[in-house]
Parts: sequence; C-alpha cells; structure tokens
Amino acid sequence: MSQIDEYKVGMTVYGKISGIKPYGAFVAFDNGVSGLIHISELSNGFVRNISHFVQVGDYFMLKVIDIDREHRQLRLSFKALEQNTRKHTRRVRFEGMPESVKGFGSLSDSLDKWVKDKS
Repeated sequence: MSQIDEYKVGMTVYGKISGIKPYGAFVAFDNGVSGLIHISELSNGFVRNISHFVQVGDYFMLKVIDIDREHRQLRLSFKALEQNTRKHTRRVRFEGMPESVKGFGSLSDSLDKWVKDKS
C-alpha cells in the first residue's frame, strides 16, 4: 500500500508549505506525498498575492478535495475549512418594522391638519 492510499477526499490534513508560485502553494507531507493549494482555494475573497496568506515553512490544516494517485499529489483547500462560506452563512429573514415604530403612517395622519393650518 502506497502512502497516497492513506488519504481520502474530505479528510483534514496537516502539511508544510514547501513552495509558492503565482497560481498556488505547494505542500509537503512527511511521508513523501505532496499537494497543491490552488490560489482559488486559499480564501473566499480575492487573493492578489499568495505570500500575504502563506509563507514557505508555515504549517496549515487543510482539507483534501481531490487526489491524483498516479502523480501522488493531493488537491488541497484552506477555505473549505472556514465556517464562513456562503453555504454555511446563516440566512436572516426580514420580518418588517416592529409595530411600535412609527413610520410614514404618522406623517399621513398629520398631513390633513398641516394643510388646514397652512391655508
């Protein structure tokens, strides 16, 4: 059984950043398996510079999102571990203004009086 067989899609792994390129960061594992965090998998927001997120030598918890067994490489994601993704964002339903709050209704109630007073 090769070391790549230890990994499954969806599992969380701990790896060391071994290199940075404009398109992503490479991750090395102690058992000889390597992986790539594509720039789009670093953050839910826009990433202009990968070096603002990771540095060579940093260790990170990452999620395995795909496995290339032939090349012994993992496709990894940092943002998949974040709880604040669109999928997990709590939906808030707007119920309208509370009854106790006066709104434009109080203006319309007073309008006739104001017109009379102006005349």
